[in-house]
Amino acid sequence: MPDRINQSRFHPSSRLLRSARQGLLAAFAVVLVNCHTAPHDVNAQQANAQPTTAQQPPAQHTEVTPDENDSRIAWWREAKFGMFVHWGVYSVVGGQYKGQELPNSAEWMMARGKIPIAEYEQYAKQFNPVDFDADKFVGLAKQAGMKYLVITAKHHDGFAMFDSKATDYNVVDFSPFGRDIMKELAEACQKQGIKFGFYYSQAQDWHHPGGFGNSWDKSIKRVSSDQYVREKAVPEVRQLLTEYGPIGIFWWDTPRAMSEEAFNSLHSLTKLQPDVLTNDRLGEDFPGDYKTFERNIPRQAPQGKDWEVCMPISGSWGYKKSDTNFKSTRTLIQNLADIASKGGNYLLNVSPTGKGTLLPQAVERLEHIGQWMQTNGESIYGTTASPIGEPDWGRCTAKATGDGTVLYLHVFDWPQDGKLVVRGLENDVRSASLLDGGQNLSTQTVDDGVLVSVPADPPDDNNSVIKLVVSGTPEVRSLLPTPGKDGVLELFADKAFIHNNEGSRDAGLREHDGIPHVGYWLDDQAWVEWEIEIRDPGVYQVSAVMSVQEAQTEFRVSVNDSQLSASVPSTGSYGRYAQRDLGTIQISKAGRKSVRVIPTPGSWQPMNLRQLTLKRVSKTDVD
Repeated sequence: MPDRINQSRFHPSSRLLRSARQGLLAAFAVVLVNCHTAPHDVNAQQANAQPTTAQQPPAQHTEVTPDENDSRIAWWREAKFGMFVHWGVYSVVGGQYKGQELPNSAEWMMARGKIPIAEYEQYAKQFNPVDFDADKFVGLAKQAGMKYLVITAKHHDGFAMFDSKATDYNVVDFSPFGRDIMKELAEACQKQGIKFGFYYSQAQDWHHPGGFGNSWDKSIKRVSSDQYVREKAVPEVRQLLTEYGPIGIFWWDTPRAMSEEAFNSLHSLTKLQPDVLTNDRLGEDFPGDYKTFERNIPRQAPQGKDWEVCMPISGSWGYKKSDTNFKSTRTLIQNLADIASKGGNYLLNVSPTGKGTLLPQAVERLEHIGQWMQTNGESIYGTTASPIGEPDWGRCTAKATGDGTVLYLHVFDWPQDGKLVVRGLENDVRSASLLDGGQNLSTQTVDDGVLVSVPADPPDDNNSVIKLVVSGTPEVRSLLPTPGKDGVLELFADKAFIHNNEGSRDAGLREHDGIPHVGYWLDDQAWVEWEIEIRDPGVYQVSAVMSVQEAQTEFRVSVNDSQLSASVPSTGSYGRYAQRDLGTIQISKAGRKSVRVIPTPGSWQPMNLRQLTLKRVSKTDVD
């Protein structure tokens, strides 16, 4: 593909102005990003990119004190609930290509349909969301109880949803709409007190000849990834962080193996807004301010990290005509409580149509969530993770109150006998009441913990909240999975968090003979994880109940920094399960641990995993 300025497809009316300011930006970018400029094969650039002697030290090594971090992220921890928006060219046809349904979410239609750039540009020329109203859109998020909004400024297809100075391939210059959607949303968010943030695909760009991802359009004349970053990504990120007012979040996506200079040049731009928060998807060495889980809620929260779950309100991230798989209001409200109970944030995605409005199903659910939040919002905003684990009747969030603690009991399954037991809780109870209506409830101490007597009918069919005030800091018997007296800990598939990658076929929880397993594990970048507690350090024998069809598969099992490598031969078929000893692992210190099963790239063959077992075979004096 020719460079931007020489492309005849761009509008001539803006070309001279664009060329002039592009020249200034390019000159500045050369100073900012001292990258290689010679074009070379895009596959080779990952291995061949070398830092120059003039580059700055890696941005990730900048020292930030815990107090500074706490101050910057305080609003986000308080907010708990935000709106994610995937919107772009693909909404014109609802993710359909020539009337055909394509796999994956709608925003991937260009890749899944292998649509040439010139053909995809025709959809951009039809993008005209005449019914879009930024004030109404932000107002709906606010009504739902959301405190921040993050929207796709540029997704993988390379189309800028703002008035980009780096390319005419944007909503102002290339589409009949001719308005800067990001500017309008930024202003609406500021007026209504909603924090505003950008999603930006920093590595994948299927429109630029140096962007990652487009392997199907043979008309592209490849240039280096560094050139793409220098002439498009850096100027666009700079513009987004300087021309749209205060930005609360900059949300990177799909990291790829760019050069260290490219990473640092992008990361360093966030200093333009010192208070901006970033997620963990710029690159491996750039952990950001918080960790992102996609689509699925982790069974256990990551230790010592701020984190969020991003999840579409339906099946697709972007608007897809065939997608009617909207989550129920009950599921969405319970998801919010579940995530908050583990100390995380919920970034709930909606997908505007080509006209710029949300489907009625999405609007209805947001309105219902808002009604619930009006009554129960204090059980979400500013709360911390549950000190009582994951009770069988629902979830719990908490707030410290000086000399006491408020426990918000989110009851999903209302007890028919009127007795709700908070297991493991050993504190004295000061008061108990329903948030909805304020009715006082009686409590008593029982062998299992604290029993709360509740009325026959729940105040809310989706999630009824009880406000339980206790003395002091909660004292709770450990509820994390931990080895028993025999030193054995069994970890089952249905208690694992499965880490998948967007764009790959998801590994998921399935069943054989009524027994859950992690299956369809085709992606060697997907992995599974459990959070546990180790009370007795030592050497642990690791075994697994699994099935492997191919001749052999290889993977790693890690417990925090300790790990073992396993090579397992075929069990005969995917339906034939066997227990396999994997080796031993040294756990030197007691405490919370993360247990992971991670494929070995290049040597991985799919397997079904039912269970992982740790058995202590010797003690250690280290504690």
